[in-house]
Amino acid sequence: MKSRLTLLFWVWACTFIFAQKSDFYNVVAEQGDGIFSLLRKQGLDPAKHYGEFLELNSDKITEGTALKLGEDYKIPYADDSFKKKGVLVEVVKDAEEPIFDKELAQMSLKSDRLKDAVYYLIAENNSDTDKGFVKDVAQRIAGELVVNGAQVYVMGDEIMGNLETQRESTENTTGDYIKVINKRYIQNAGKYQRVLFIRAENVSGSGNMDVAVYHYNKSAQGQRFAENIQHVFKENSVSNITIDEASLIFEDQNSLYLARNILPAISLLTIENATNTSKSKISIKPNKKEFANLISNGIINDYVDLEFQN
Repeated sequence: MKSRLTLLFWVWACTFIFAQKSDFYNVVAEQGDGIFSLLRKQGLDPAKHYGEFLELNSDKITEGTALKLGEDYKIPYADDSFKKKGVLVEVVKDAEEPIFDKELAQMSLKSDRLKDAVYYLIAENNSDTDKGFVKDVAQRIAGELVVNGAQVYVMGDEIMGNLETQRESTENTTGDYIKVINKRYIQNAGKYQRVLFIRAENVSGSGNMDVAVYHYNKSAQGQRFAENIQHVFKENSVSNITIDEASLIFEDQNSLYLARNILPAISLLTIENATNTSKSKISIKPNKKEFANLISNGIINDYVDLEFQN
């Protein structure tokens, strides 16, 4: 009996020690760092985590908030950190890493209106022109959603930077997307969850772009998601196409396979250089910042509309 109690004690002690260690990680203070700036650079809201930081580093804080250059400071692990709220997913390995690094110092929470929303952004560029366009747009969208409280997962070869490693087939890629998204969908059960697939074809970055937003015709949620994005584009379009004319459904087999097997509602947004023959696409100016803002506004509007209806 005594040996059993001793074993249980050590199990408890090891569990306690492990939990204590996992509560924080260490960061070295750099020139000019104070508590607020150090927390911001780690993606944390200083006002919310200031007290916790003081408790973790009470033996190293001098003169109120001064930090010592080169000293290690404990940073609390927090679920609301922008490092955890904005995540890159390498689909083949199902591995995660933060989207934002140096940008964290400039990020601050605007609102928590998307706190119960989870978004999956798939970004692909199927051409050799302006490789950075889709990457920049996806990261800008992710940033806007994150600072409004959302959880965002970004994936796609363009984002992960491994375009030089050609995938065996599009079908395999689609299967990887389904696997990693459905896994996270189940983990976030009960929350509002949406997928936006952004696909670029021969985008040069100069001249107007033709944008089309597709939905799966058997998903009312996906259709409304697409229509909210379409509406924002239409309001800022340089063409005269109507929303009804721009309402498109999935046609290619890969998109249909994705829509039929993925758990969250999905919309597909395609981008290509504008042509005079486009009859069902919306013409938009090629400004990365404005383009990302339009998509973000459409995404947010869909969530707000749903909340209003409920």
